[in-house]
Amino acid sequence: MRPDRAPSTHSEVCSINSPLWYRCVAGDFVTGTLGAFMTDTAAPARGMVRVEGRYFYFTMALSFAAIAFVGFVPTYWAPMAKGTFQAAPAYHLHGLIFFSWTLYFIFQTWLVASGQTIRHRSVGLIGISLATAMIFFGILISILSVRRDTIGGMGEAARTFMIVPLTDIAFFAVFVALAMINLRRAEWHKRLMLLAMIVLMPAPIARWFLTFLAPPGGPAVPPVSVATGPVVVASLLLIVAMLHDWRSRGRPHAVYVWGGGVFLAVMLLRIPVSTTPAWQAIATALARLAG
Repeated sequence: MRPDRAPSTHSEVCSINSPLWYRCVAGDFVTGTLGAFMTDTAAPARGMVRVEGRYFYFTMALSFAAIAFVGFVPTYWAPMAKGTFQAAPAYHLHGLIFFSWTLYFIFQTWLVASGQTIRHRSVGLIGISLATAMIFFGILISILSVRRDTIGGMGEAARTFMIVPLTDIAFFAVFVALAMINLRRAEWHKRLMLLAMIVLMPAPIARWFLTFLAPPGGPAVPPVSVATGPVVVASLLLIVAMLHDWRSRGRPHAVYVWGGGVFLAVMLLRIPVSTTPAWQAIATALARLAG
């Protein structure tokens, strides 16, 4: 090496004859040690996030099933156990189909979490059949309830409140349909299905509001504004999903932002819309389908 020129390349610096060889050793030691340490600590963290993400939808499915079951305890399960629940067979079939959907959702999310994606897709037609039946019975029960309350002298209040179950089932239908359209886009599909479940949750949550928070002697058919509280509580599930996205991908997915935003906006707008002559005409026409 020429004495009048400072070593420049890595090989020259690391040469045993170079006066700067100690810098090379120290640098390689620090770089290698810290690099290995950072890799060893970051890899488990990334793996933990992946594992949590894999089971997130399964955990949410279990939460939905728990809310659905516990929510209907005071108005359906407990009266059924006591033998005091009196309703047409259509109401029982409605409950059976809707609760079967929650169990199916648990099964489907478990298949994905356990890596059985092919099987998850193979039983997808069962979900489409169940969702179709839910939409049909959701509309049917809404119509039958209006007819029942009209006979009891609460026709106008029943027609006004009809907007609540119909908008819920309409959002469910839209989100499931969009999920089917996006079958090949897994990130969209699974979030749309999660939203489809979230929009069903205000119904069981509302049962607890009506059972424990309704004033004594209140109207048999509640005003539409009463449904706002259960929607706010159900929205916490949407916030949980958005926070999970924030942690796993740095920001909430567009499905939650736009889909959730439209859902919440409609939930608020249906309060003034329910009293308009246009909605009353629609509700009256639907109620006539029951005969």
